[in-house]
Amino acid sequence: MRLRVLVVEDDREIRALIQSSLSVEGFDVQTAVTLHEAQALLAHSPPDLIVLDLGLPDGDGVELVRQVRRQHTTPILIVSARHQEAQKIALLDAGADDYLTKPFSVAELLARMRVALRHRGTALAAAVTIHALEDLRVDLALHQVQKGGETLHLTPTEFKLLARLVRSAGRVVTHRQLLADVWGPEFTEHIHYLRLYMGQLRSKIEHDPAEPRHLLTETGVGYRLAVD
Repeated sequence: MRLRVLVVEDDREIRALIQSSLSVEGFDVQTAVTLHEAQALLAHSPPDLIVLDLGLPDGDGVELVRQVRRQHTTPILIVSARHQEAQKIALLDAGADDYLTKPFSVAELLARMRVALRHRGTALAAAVTIHALEDLRVDLALHQVQKGGETLHLTPTEFKLLARLVRSAGRVVTHRQLLADVWGPEFTEHIHYLRLYMGQLRSKIEHDPAEPRHLLTETGVGYRLAVD
């Protein structure tokens, strides 16, 4: 059974990024833009976890935290540009489980979600942990990449980039998604980073980097890890 996550965020780009990233990880994601919309979704179908922005068009997210805590033990992760310590303490005292300051990476969000759910007795692993095609085998749990039975040495950034593609194997991951997830949301315009590291990855993984079999380019959009 897929866990349901409610993402309450009025910034369209951040909301779309979180939704697509959580969907890749196997979550059933609902989104809300306003406090009123979130309250309606909560009343209809309580989620397993809430990712909540504070500055909503029709109110402050802290109101939703207090409302949820009166009725449920649902984990609540705050994502906000507010960074004052007193505000964080107030939110945690009101019932939030954790607090992430924008900008943040999806990897960090996922890690904190796993912690919050684990505290409620639910353990999570990555949706996809092994990828195998022809002579290439990637095992995310073991942090191991093999080509023809030989273990390859990847840098931490190269491995993070490959791991992100593994979790979306067969599907296109946009330039912005890859940059945000691997380098951080402040790097979404630095496509030259992505091209550089993709070239390095291909030189290690592909038999002919000029004619890639595994790491495929979707021109003008992003990259895709082949599955057949």
